Amino acid sequence: MHRLQRTALALALFLPFAAIAADPLRYVILVDGGKQAGEHVVTEQPDGSIKTRFIFKDNGRGPEVDEEYKLRPDGTFEKYKATGTTTFGAKVDEQFERIGNRATWKSTSETGEQTVDGAALYMPLGGSPQSSSIAIAAVAKRGDGTLPLLPGGTLQQSVAQELEVEADGVKQTVQLLVHTGIGLAPQLSWATKGKAGEDPRLFAFIVPGYLVAIEEGWEKNAEAMTKVQQTTETALVRDFAQRHFQPLDGLTVIKNARIFDSEHATLAKDLSDVYVLRGRITAIVPAGSPNAGVENTVDAAGRVLLPGLFDMHAHEFDKWGGPLHLASGVTTVRDMGNDNASLQQLIDASARGDVMEPKIIPAGFLEGESPMSARNGFVIKNLDEAKHAIDWYHQHGYPQLKIYNSFPKEILKDTVAYAHSRGLRVSGHIPVFLRAQDAVDAGYDEIQHINQLMLNFLVKPDTDTRTLERFRLPAHEVADLDFGSKPVQDFIASLKANNVAVDPTLATFDYIRQRPGEISAVYATVLDHLPLELQRRFKVADMDIPDDATAARYNKSYEKMVQFVGLLHQAGITVVPGTDALPGFTLHSELELYVKAGMTPAEALQSATWTSAGVGRVQHDRGKIAEGMAADLVVVEGDPTKDIGAIRKAVLVMGQGKVVYPAATFGGMGIRGFGEDLLVDKSSRDDRRLR
Repeated sequence: MHRLQRTALALALFLPFAAIAADPLRYVILVDGGKQAGEHVVTEQPDGSIKTRFIFKDNGRGPEVDEEYKLRPDGTFEKYKATGTTTFGAKVDEQFERIGNRATWKSTSETGEQTVDGAALYMPLGGSPQSSSIAIAAVAKRGDGTLPLLPGGTLQQSVAQELEVEADGVKQTVQLLVHTGIGLAPQLSWATKGKAGEDPRLFAFIVPGYLVAIEEGWEKNAEAMTKVQQTTETALVRDFAQRHFQPLDGLTVIKNARIFDSEHATLAKDLSDVYVLRGRITAIVPAGSPNAGVENTVDAAGRVLLPGLFDMHAHEFDKWGGPLHLASGVTTVRDMGNDNASLQQLIDASARGDVMEPKIIPAGFLEGESPMSARNGFVIKNLDEAKHAIDWYHQHGYPQLKIYNSFPKEILKDTVAYAHSRGLRVSGHIPVFLRAQDAVDAGYDEIQHINQLMLNFLVKPDTDTRTLERFRLPAHEVADLDFGSKPVQDFIASLKANNVAVDPTLATFDYIRQRPGEISAVYATVLDHLPLELQRRFKVADMDIPDDATAARYNKSYEKMVQFVGLLHQAGITVVPGTDALPGFTLHSELELYVKAGMTPAEALQSATWTSAGVGRVQHDRGKIAEGMAADLVVVEGDPTKDIGAIRKAVLVMGQGKVVYPAATFGGMGIRGFGEDLLVDKSSRDDRRLR
């Protein structure tokens, strides 16, 4: 799960219960069709305080948190304390107290104090699902559907649907709630309706295709609840898309543009006019050439025109990452592992225009059976099952396969060979108890993540890379790696000789050196554009870094990982940019890291356009600006071939025959834009004569 999804889960699943019965209330957390991955237990104490125990483990990692709190008469926190560990092992130690109108709080990443008048709910940074329940009850006490938040903001709550559920002959009505005012998108959760003398509380939280957290005993209702939730979310997303992903009818000209030639990584000196019709580039002519029948005009006024960018490592688990991608200039994403049914539904919804989503290149997820399996896609036990999965992916048009951590090493080579025989590329993590060189020898076409490359030099035959060791080892040991040594140089030569591409996701691994309260360099540039709650969460550390010496070591390891990508590029190895993190913004930072590693800005742009189109097998359709190609286009302020950071200043994006105004789209998600939108002038619709 990438960082945006962890953040969304934290904001929606880990938001503040109220009226709790004396007997413990237990939630079970199920993933991937019913596997229990955690629980949340809420117990009222004799003194009226509440204790909770929350644990969630999936894919070899996850948080463990204990909470204790007391509520005020208005349903908000009077006292709150949380201890435990985060997903990757960092310490959770957070407390809040309100005495009268004075609220104070402290965690590993922040300290705050505020004067408060009336009800206001503190938003814990390292908490459990209990925060959602407290919020639900506190809103009900106010009666106006809103709740002020601390340190800032306002939660808005509305009821979208009601559904009758049943367990052991007992029936009750639950409500599907929509929360806005936190995070980047509406967040959906299920609540009890609340009877006389009883506060409503969180009943379930569902991530369709991935996770269900629900009161124990009511699990059989999850399927029906999921269908209702998907219908509601589809309507919300469709409404957003209709407002921010607007059809571009008729012939359009983008005039006076400086075109970036992605195939040769050069920027044209002369200006051009680019004609677009029904999502295709129909002509490219010198600026000022006569035109006929133009209905829409965009005056680039000397700005740079880029092909749409590619994010080659995304996970489109929800429908709200698409607007972030598109507003950031990302018009194609490669989905690197998803619930198969959910991804197919998303691709279909995109084709119908129901969602605001880039074009998707799907990678088929293939995992082996183990207690630590990630259960996206197919989880197999033997070669026959692996072949069946590959056949399914081939029949559904997947151009490649992604192999994961628990895949059985004994059948790796035969599996890769079968995938190749069906025309699929093969990439992935390195299966446990193997090294990256073993994957290259087995026929991999591509390797994901910088840590998977570094582990080649660090693992022993018994190192279990399904655990957090796959992060801890590189963080601790890469600092001492000699990149000039024969093992390292031989490995680089092997990658080149076997034409193995690399998707390093450098930006997302910046977290290995982040300490509590620090701002990751990946998001520092955009942080003050984001909603307050995200700003707070991007200061929370993921890794356990106990002292300055460890911090210095982890920082050195990370800097050397960046350096290693530069060595790969110098050796002629194909590097494609992926994020596995917050959509849009993270890709910009990934490209900045490539420039830091030694690419020129133009080469970094080439990697995110023409090179990625080649690896994604879509160079016939997109990846460069040429007649007949898809009109996936981005107009930017500044010159990103000189300053790669200029790609953040997209002022107009086109894709799929539609137009996106970045600042307006960002604004719809609570983000402050990066410039003034360049609008399409439709006045020429009234004058279609030859000119």
